[in-house]
Amino acid sequence: MLPNPFDLSGHGAVITGGNGGIGLGFARGLLAAGAKVAIWGSNPAKTEAAAAGLASDCGDAGRVHSIVCDVADEAQVDAAFAASVAALGRVDSCFANAGVGGKGGTPLLEMTLDEFRRVQRVNVEGVFLTLRAAARHIAGHGQGGSLVATASTAAIEGAARSSHYGASKGAVTALVRALAVELARHRIRVNSVLPGWIATEMTERAFSDARFAAAVKPRIPARRWGEVDDFAGIAVYLASPASGYVTGEQFVIDGGYTKF
Repeated sequence: MLPNPFDLSGHGAVITGGNGGIGLGFARGLLAAGAKVAIWGSNPAKTEAAAAGLASDCGDAGRVHSIVCDVADEAQVDAAFAASVAALGRVDSCFANAGVGGKGGTPLLEMTLDEFRRVQRVNVEGVFLTLRAAARHIAGHGQGGSLVATASTAAIEGAARSSHYGASKGAVTALVRALAVELARHRIRVNSVLPGWIATEMTERAFSDARFAAAVKPRIPARRWGEVDDFAGIAVYLASPASGYVTGEQFVIDGGYTKF
């Protein structure tokens, strides 16, 4: 009998932005499959509370570690990754999930350079710094591994009034494709996840707008907003040997929104 390809017992995973939203969904899935996780967040209280909740859910506080980090700060990322390795023993997968939104949308004609750079700093530079740290570690231990970056369907659609956000997520998908080719020699797989309309703190304001909901929700074939736990399964798949021959791909998780 073949071993269970989704068994992540002993597997060490880092999830940036793992203290809420999609990152929390990733962490829940990985823990359910037996992995150890280090969740990163920039808010100390929120990150510690999320770790406590995850530990309670999985019944093993020793498999959950919380680390405070601003992913756009190079020194903090390198220090946080070293701390993650110390806590987990070894990192086998890394989910570069931390990101910021476009503050409700800003028309190009009114967008400042500072606002454009605010989004790129976290969504592009933060992903680069995180994946670089993870790739160095995984290439160093020589056992192979998985890197995953959270992009968005804004990377493949026209995100009006959010061009800076769409640009950042398009950059992430391009980075992933390049790294998939470059890092394959180290047995490192690199993929991206493109969420659609998911109920998180980032989308709470938009979803509470009745006009927005009436215009968008009927276009989702699944007829509901996505939930963070919809990302548990893809996290396990991409971290596990089940996706051992999958790299450079974009996994769109949007209830069919981009197909309608």
